[in-house]
Amino acid sequence: MAEIEALIKALSGHGVDEKTVISILGNSQPEHRQAFRKEGGFFAEDERRFERWNDHHVKLLKHEFMRFKNAVVLWAMHPWERDARLIKEALKKGPNSNSVIVEIASTRSSDELLGARKAYHSLFEHSIEEDVASHIHGKEKKLLVALVSAYRYEGPKIKEDVAKSEAKALISAVKNAEKQNPIENDEVVRILSTRSKPHLKSVFKHYKEIAGQHFEDELDVHLILQAAVQCLITPQSYFSRVLDEAMRDGADKNTKKGLTRVLVTRADVDIRAISDDYRNHYAIPLADKIEAKAKGSYKEFLLTLMARGS
Repeated sequence: MAEIEALIKALSGHGVDEKTVISILGNSQPEHRQAFRKEGGFFAEDERRFERWNDHHVKLLKHEFMRFKNAVVLWAMHPWERDARLIKEALKKGPNSNSVIVEIASTRSSDELLGARKAYHSLFEHSIEEDVASHIHGKEKKLLVALVSAYRYEGPKIKEDVAKSEAKALISAVKNAEKQNPIENDEVVRILSTRSKPHLKSVFKHYKEIAGQHFEDELDVHLILQAAVQCLITPQSYFSRVLDEAMRDGADKNTKKGLTRVLVTRADVDIRAISDDYRNHYAIPLADKIEAKAKGSYKEFLLTLMARGS
């Protein structure tokens, strides 16, 4: 039945098409709902031929209904509180969410990151630094603690001789990767966590001139280090990739959250530049992609946030 197909579509994807659900399910007859239970894929029959919700699908559907609420709540928050709560959630989720911590620490201004640290104190009675140090284990800890602790110089002054020297230090770290993972190298951590972003752009310019390729292109097996470099140097390209991965078919729950996170946190910052980068990389306007993938009030809210950058 066409109505069953429409209902399945309304309940699948990013968010929920509330109007279609209300129109079809709210006006359905018992036999229509029985057909939906048999054909929709959301229910299963047990050995007694009893139709019951598939628990996994119920959990996923709850997440989809929550997307609009979560986006509105995040948007209404003070940016400092929002970043503090996003970092706290990432720590709870574990290693697969470490990139969110890198993202926040590396794309915010010094004062914005300091504000998030203050908000974290008030909300959780801990510091971000101590929670990152105690919750993250393994090779990424040193870099992540350094990034969240940073308060970078944000002026325009650059010492080219120092930048060139530090480019050579990075080249040495990459060449010796078999002896020591670059993410644990003290010089790599110091450079990425203390230098201003204009200075880092100069460092990576010298790196390319000396080594013949970009630093981040040599970091395919060091994803967190690669994310840090992208966030510091080309944040729009980083955010474009997060958005694309969030809207891919089969994306997992945590990856899909990137769509809300990026739109909400960048709407007042650089969403236009991100949108331009997305179109250049993926040959489709970001608004059109959201229109195709998201649904209902969630979609309308995301598109409203996007329009702020027009």
